[in-house]
Amino acid sequence: MISKLNKNEDRKKRHARVRLKVSGTAECPRLSVYRSLNHIYAQLIDDTKGVTLVACSTVEKDVMALVAEADKKGAANIVGKELAKKALAKGIEYVVFDRGGYLYTGRVASLADGAREAGLKF
Repeated sequence: MISKLNKNEDRKKRHARVRLKVSGTAECPRLSVYRSLNHIYAQLIDDTKGVTLVACSTVEKDVMALVAEADKKGAANIVGKELAKKALAKGIEYVVFDRGGYLYTGRVASLADGAREAGLKF
């Protein structure tokens, strides 16, 4: 009998492989992306201290009001812009992008584009 592929397990393996090479610092934190079926989450992480510096998602009330009429890609773009605004307010300009094992297309690419449009540099 053929076993069914578990896409999330494959994603976790890709993510673990990338995490060996990608790490964030206080000056250049890691922009980590997680996407669920209905929401998208992004956070800037300082891996040297193990703390989250800035976070944003479609679950937050102020962001939820902005993404009410948008589709999933549009919502991801808005989350990227809001995350960049929060990061720039804290003095963070440069980040290293961690796509979380997802392909760089669709919502993940849209979030990155929104962050770049709002002023973050990758």
